[in-house]
Parts: sequence; C-alpha cells; structure tokens
Amino acid sequence: MNSVLYVVSTPIGNLDDISRRAISVLEEVDWVAAEDTRHSQRLLDQLGLRKRMISCHDHNENQRSAELVARMQNGEKGALISDAGTPLVSDPGYRLVRACQDAGVQVVPVPGASALLAALAAAGQPSDRFVFEGFIPSKGAPRQQVIERLAAADVTSIIYEAPHRVLSFLEALREVVSAEREITLCRELTKQFETIRRGPVAELCDWVAGDSNQQRGELVLILSPSELAAGWSDKDQALAKLLLAELPASRAAKILAAHTGMKRQEVYALLEAMNN
Repeated sequence: MNSVLYVVSTPIGNLDDISRRAISVLEEVDWVAAEDTRHSQRLLDQLGLRKRMISCHDHNENQRSAELVARMQNGEKGALISDAGTPLVSDPGYRLVRACQDAGVQVVPVPGASALLAALAAAGQPSDRFVFEGFIPSKGAPRQQVIERLAAADVTSIIYEAPHRVLSFLEALREVVSAEREITLCRELTKQFETIRRGPVAELCDWVAGDSNQQRGELVLILSPSELAAGWSDKDQALAKLLLAELPASRAAKILAAHTGMKRQEVYALLEAMNN
C-alpha cells in the first residue's frame, strides 16, 4: 500500500509485548518517525531492524509534517511510533495525522501496549466510564484546580504523574477527598519492579511517603469516582448554585456540608468544579 502512515504502538517496558503485526509493519516501512530518535533506535536495534529515523516532536511537528506527507505522496511508507506505548497519548503526533488525512494519505493504526489501559485493567476501579487526564500541571493554582476537579469527578480518573511529584499530588488530594476515596498506584508496568497497589488516598499517601522506591519510575494513578458527586441531587445542585451566587465557595461549602452531611473539603471541590 502506497501513501500510508502507520501509527504503531510499541512496548511500555517488556519487549515481548511488541505485536507480530507491529514488527511486520516496521520491517516494511521506509522510515520511522519518533519523538526521541535515540531512544527509539534502541528499540529497533533490539528488533534487528535498520531504518531511517526521523525526529517528530512538539517543537518541529508542524514543519516535519509537511515534509513527511510529501515523502508519502511520493510513494514512501512511514511509521509513527512513541517512545513507549501508543502514539499521541500524552505524546506528539496528532498534527502529523491530521496533515496526512487532509492530504489524502491513509492513516492505519497498529494497536498495542498502552500504559493507561494496562493500568485501568489492573486497577480494580470502575471502568465503565473514565476520563484520561494525562499529566496535570506541575505547580501553582492550575495544579490545585485540577486536583479539586478530580476530587469532584463522578467517573474514574486516570492520571500520569512525574515520580518526584507523586507524593505532593497524593498529599494535596488527601486534603479534598473523603476518607474512603480510593486510588490505585501503578508503577513500572510490565517492567521488573512492577507495582500495583489500591487503597484509600490517605493510606497510599503514607505508604509512598515511607518508601522512596515508590517515587521512582513511570507512574499511572487511577482515582475512583466520587460517590458524593454521583449522589449530588438536583436539589443539592440548585441550592449550591444559589449559594455560589451570593457567597464565596468556602462559605457555601461550609453551609452545604452541614446541610448534606458531606465532608466540607469535598463539597468545596464540587463547588469549584461547578465554578470552572
């Protein structure tokens, strides 16, 4: 097939997770585009493949897309891969895919490993509805706003977090959720030191604080839905809107907590989510 871009998933740790189809496609294409060509070259070396590597990252994707589309329109076959897992998931690539579609170049997905789906499958959390947050802001008010929105979410939330920030994330989350609220920490999935642990946010916060090994490697966090948000009645929401129209969120949260029996901090998170 000519004029085609393959979007190829690669292992997130265990090389055996590469699919036979992915290997076949990578053997067939003329070049491989990747965010970090040095990292991806090691993967191809392990597979015994020698291909031209072309960088495609956040800083050059717009320019690179035009070049790669032109190559494919001239009959070359290309593959887009991620440093690990499925391309475009918290990684560059959507601009290249759009450029291919706009130019009539066929885009063919080659499914495979994905850290967020692997974590969800093993988290022990509701999976019928979920939201993928990716990496949240690293500091300041934007970070706190996202944490409060997560606390108020009535669906399972999947979060990527840097290892040096995971403890501060859990500490901040503990302040705005109920004592029963659960989270699952998934670390180094498919690798030698794979760790999956589920429990109340406060319990996992203490565990991570007491074990520095849990603050290393690749992390996915799966936060359970807020039962309070799910049980937030129409009357409660109507009252909340009336209070927010007249009072600061902190004062409205205190009144609503007394009215509903909910934890004030979690009510506050629900109100902040309504405001945003």
